[in-house]
Amino acid sequence: MNQIINFWNYFQQNNFVFLLLTEIPKDDLKVQLDKLLYYLHQYNKDLDLIIKNKKSEAEIIITANGNPYLFKEVELLVHHAPKINRWKTTAFLQPQTNIEKYENGTDKPLDYYGITIRISEMYFIPLENPNKPTDLGIRVLLKNYIVHKDNPRLREAVYTHIEHLIGEKSFANDIAFIQIAQLQGDQEDIIELYNLKSYIDIELKN
Repeated sequence: MNQIINFWNYFQQNNFVFLLLTEIPKDDLKVQLDKLLYYLHQYNKDLDLIIKNKKSEAEIIITANGNPYLFKEVELLVHHAPKINRWKTTAFLQPQTNIEKYENGTDKPLDYYGITIRISEMYFIPLENPNKPTDLGIRVLLKNYIVHKDNPRLREAVYTHIEHLIGEKSFANDIAFIQIAQLQGDQEDIIELYNLKSYIDIELKN
């Protein structure tokens, strides 16, 4: 419990620094973020955090990086979060609700260790496991799979993007396995990746 108190005390005392991310010198900001991560990792070394700033409020997201064994740790930490003016505390990466930029193809390419992927150019095919009919698997189709297929970070990059798209809990609980393959020009029965969350909600939740 002490580690939880220490983490939130430090965040509360220095929250203005994280609120003004863009106005703080980068070196000073790195010191503060490193210290905040230090306190987080004193509580659990495998948790992570993301800070999002908007004009009227900011948000701190505590994430287990998709590891379901750490979900209770995240929930406990967020449960003890203090109320801080202009701050919202969130447990886990949440599903993206606004997919308009993907539908329009106006999303920015996401760069992950030199692997460039655009969600609007990604598709999937649902896969079934005959031994476990309730398990949902997907084959993710990339336009540039051939370019990146030998990159050891490719799977990690795809997983990270899907996790941010459908939310951390859905990624961990609803998808049993993932394959990655090249998108072919004449493939049929493929679904846009940005529709994965609605597909899960329709197929698995009903």
